[in-house]
Amino acid sequence: MAFVACLLIPCFVVASGVVQSCRTPDDFIGVSSPGDIVIGGLFAVHGKMVSSGPGTPQRPEIPYCAGFELQGFLQSMCMIYAVESINNSTLLQGIKLGFEIYDTCAEVTVALAAAMRFLSKFNTSENFVEFRCNYTDYIPRVKAVVGGSYSEETMAISRLLNLDLIPLVSHSASAEILSNKIRFPSFLRTIPNDSFQTKAMAQLIHGFGWNWIGILATDDDYGRLALESFGNQAMAFNVCIAFREILPSHLSDSTINTKINQVLKIIVRESRVNVIVAFLKPYLVIKLFEKALVRKIQRTWIASDSWSASSRVSSILNFNKIGNVIGFTFKNGNASAFLNFLTNLGKKQFRNSKLLKQYAAILRDCSEDIDLNQCIANYSKESWMYNTSTDNQTLRTDFLGDIVQPGFVHSTYLAVSAIAYAIRNLCKDRNCKDPNAFAPWELLQALKKVTFIDEGRRIKFNSTGDINIGYNVLVWKQTQNGVLNITTVAEYNLQSEEFLFVDEKEEEYFYDFQEIQSKCSDECQPGQMKKTSTSPHTCCYDCVICPENHYTNETDMGYCLLCDNITHWSPANSSECYRKAVDYFDWDDGLAIVLVILSGIGIFFILITCIIFTKHLNTPVVKASGGLLCHIILLSLFFSFLSTGFFIGKPEDFKCKTRQMMFGISFTICVSCILLKSLKILLAFSFDPQLQDFLKCLYKPFTMVFTCTGIQVIICAFWLVFRAPYVVENLTISKMIILECEEGSIIAFGVMLGYIAILAFVCFIFAFKGRKLPENYNEAKFITFGMLIYFIVWITFIPVYVTTFGKFLPAVEVIVILISNYGILVCTFFPKCYVILYKQESNTKSAFLKMIYNYSSKSVSSHTISQMSMESRITEHRSSITDCCCRSSINCVSDSYFYFQKPEQRFTSVQGPLSSSAQLLQRKRTSSI
Repeated sequence: MAFVACLLIPCFVVASGVVQSCRTPDDFIGVSSPGDIVIGGLFAVHGKMVSSGPGTPQRPEIPYCAGFELQGFLQSMCMIYAVESINNSTLLQGIKLGFEIYDTCAEVTVALAAAMRFLSKFNTSENFVEFRCNYTDYIPRVKAVVGGSYSEETMAISRLLNLDLIPLVSHSASAEILSNKIRFPSFLRTIPNDSFQTKAMAQLIHGFGWNWIGILATDDDYGRLALESFGNQAMAFNVCIAFREILPSHLSDSTINTKINQVLKIIVRESRVNVIVAFLKPYLVIKLFEKALVRKIQRTWIASDSWSASSRVSSILNFNKIGNVIGFTFKNGNASAFLNFLTNLGKKQFRNSKLLKQYAAILRDCSEDIDLNQCIANYSKESWMYNTSTDNQTLRTDFLGDIVQPGFVHSTYLAVSAIAYAIRNLCKDRNCKDPNAFAPWELLQALKKVTFIDEGRRIKFNSTGDINIGYNVLVWKQTQNGVLNITTVAEYNLQSEEFLFVDEKEEEYFYDFQEIQSKCSDECQPGQMKKTSTSPHTCCYDCVICPENHYTNETDMGYCLLCDNITHWSPANSSECYRKAVDYFDWDDGLAIVLVILSGIGIFFILITCIIFTKHLNTPVVKASGGLLCHIILLSLFFSFLSTGFFIGKPEDFKCKTRQMMFGISFTICVSCILLKSLKILLAFSFDPQLQDFLKCLYKPFTMVFTCTGIQVIICAFWLVFRAPYVVENLTISKMIILECEEGSIIAFGVMLGYIAILAFVCFIFAFKGRKLPENYNEAKFITFGMLIYFIVWITFIPVYVTTFGKFLPAVEVIVILISNYGILVCTFFPKCYVILYKQESNTKSAFLKMIYNYSSKSVSSHTISQMSMESRITEHRSSITDCCCRSSINCVSDSYFYFQKPEQRFTSVQGPLSSSAQLLQRKRTSSI
């Protein structure tokens, strides 16, 4: 069984003797036109409603509307224009579209009354809605509806129209929740939803460097949903919201003035907030700005699509004192044809349009005013008081072109066009002159699939019922003569999420807004980082200097970046990392130059000494010093001096390996030869028979030098094979990379130096024992002194080497090597060179015989033996020494000291005479000398 619910739109009487009026359902229609297929229209032509009596409504009556809104009026006219354009085209051949347009007064109650009229059954004498369990075959009064103007009323209307799945195509309701097809299955729109607008706003604010802003929104579904959406987008772009304030949605709210005053107090208190986003209706913005002008409050306002191009708001006098306005509006099309349509308003075909009659009445009352736009905006007479007797009056429309919002006009035109294209697709195989040809739900399915071309752009609804055509970015500019221009400076592309500027001039002007500061804290400069203070907002912070080796290269960075400490460094409070300078002990360093000069001088002395010794090779001093053995020592010192060159310059693996091996082996040869000399001297002048036997067994020159050097070669070979020196980058100094040689194995390095130290120590002991031997012949005390220098230097080297770091570490070892080399060179060779060059009289055989005789006599006289035995021993000792001094220095000991035997074999008796063979030998040697 079907039940019938009648739509009773009551008549009412205006009390207090004002005007008595009674409105029928048809009087409720703003403007209509018959057709084969009728579509509805809902537009907020008025901005507020007033009750017929004082206070809140006492009876269920539809209130009167007041505050004529030109933008709502123009949008309703655009729907009429679109329907007439389609009827005059070939799009719907043989089918005429009709329309019924209602004024919602920006109020949900009035909008629902109109929606109930749409739901009433088609072609009945009474306005009623049948209650059914299934509305599949139900044919309502209209097939589709265009509207409404605001999201809150659109949500209510859409829920009501869902009963019959009547398509509701909105031209300006942008709330994101309307894209939910579960809750609003029959809703579609020809604009993007607010998620794109709020994201574009947040991106714009972030691009200008603003992070401390305020938000104002209306106390309705649109405002609260926009507030939530923008809050989420702002958080994603690190934009903080200083305050969120809600204003009453309707001017009829008695608290609106109090609330606006409270909001202005908050704006004044938050002095660092210079940017405010406003999701408000135009009439609320006007109220707000009027009071802000009185308080001389200037801010930068980010306007939502609802008021960004509002002529009523822009008509406020002294708007430049309000501040700057950057707005977002829907992308528009070519409105020239619609502007031409406006010039024909008032002709006979619209004589039954109540909206046109109200507009004509306002123009008549404002005829004495120069600024019609300002007069209409301030007109407050209720709609039921208009004198609507005008029929064929030609209306003045010359100023309408300046206040048309192309975005809303274009979206309204697209809504009607989409419905028309969907009807065409449905009517290809149906007789659509019959009102029962299709139901609204079938038209809804066709609308979801419709595709058409508009001004070269492909238009279709996406899965959520939206047409994402993008946004235009507007800037309000006031010229020098006080005229306000709302200029499109850029477009926002929803796919690329980029702002595309109209031209370079507009881009330059647009980015002048970067000079405006709207931040909770002062900007942290490069080299500083943000440290969040006690405020709950992340945008409120202190600026802290980045520590060493950290940097920030942008403003307001939340953390310092770490430099690559291997290759880069940075000082404290740095905005960049600097590449570390590669440093090493190079040839152009002052100390290196000094060391090279000293090494060169050493090599020069070696060459001079070698020349001197070679030239005087057969003199007693050279022979006594070892002869050719001296040349081996000089050669090893030459390579030791030469090894210092490998400690200077850019380290390389080859140089790191070569320098230690060259020094170690060459210095080992040098010390081994000096050890051989010490042993020879001790062997030649020692009177202790047991020591003589030991030294004679030990003294094997070639074997001794080869063995001592071979051990060092083995040590170096193991070092090279298992853990050879290599190049490393020393990063201990923050500003540079020091290239240096890592010794590889410290143990091997220590063993190499320790082995040389052992040889030097043995050499020192032998030389120390022979320190009191003949002066001109004996080198023992000079060798002792040279070894003592070596020990002092290398003992000092150990702690200095361990505690030294940086590029001068090689210089420490070079200095020690040079001192060691100079110690041996000076102590071993310079005294001999002095004798050779400046005391040539001491470098003769006779001088040596005299020296040996004196030393022998002095040494042997200390023993308690008989005179004959003393003389024979002195003679034997002299002859052996003389023979050694005058022969080859390397082999003289083995050839001349054969008489060193055990005491009992050498002398027949300690106090007896020498044997005849010994006396004979002594006489032979004496005569030969």
